Amino acid sequence: MNEVRRYGDHALLVEVADPAGVARTLRAAPPAGVLEVVPAAATVLVVHAPGADVRRLEALLAEVCPTPTDEAAAEVVIAVRYDGDDLHDVAALCDLSVQDVVRRHQAAAYTVAFCGFAPGFAYLRGLDPALVVPRLVTPRVRVPAGSVAVADTWSAVYPRESPGGWRLIGHTDATLWDLGRPSPALLAPGTRVRFVQDAS
Repeated sequence: MNEVRRYGDHALLVEVADPAGVARTLRAAPPAGVLEVVPAAATVLVVHAPGADVRRLEALLAEVCPTPTDEAAAEVVIAVRYDGDDLHDVAALCDLSVQDVVRRHQAAAYTVAFCGFAPGFAYLRGLDPALVVPRLVTPRVRVPAGSVAVADTWSAVYPRESPGGWRLIGHTDATLWDLGRPSPALLAPGTRVRFVQDAS
């Protein structure tokens, strides 16, 4: 059973093991009164209309199950040049060679767990446990757009230049956020992602 808590006047916060999967379930068949579903690392925020039957919604959310990722769905492949400023530091922290870091980063099967921090910034679940490293003690003031990074149990690509404390292992020319696209974010919760070596 999921834990459900009231979150302000018009939302409920649901603690679940698979937030992206639960969000897929709720979006596929939205319960009456639900206006928005927002997955995060370990919770799903469910925003409801002012007149919604909150008790009924709480009971439903306590029992809702995740819809698994469709393994047949297309995946997003991101080409990476592994030349990040922190690549050698990550190798040293993990007691691996640089080549092993690159190989392990590419071999992992990633899924977008949730988006946050900045438009288009996707938290990718699936990082090889051997590559788990802490964030930088002092974040950088400027991280270039397209930087591929790791921190804790996550990997990500910075969609635009911004401050950041993740460890940079490479960069990509892929555009993660483009307002000219029907869906601006390249990576949405539940999307499968694979990194490959940029051959250019």
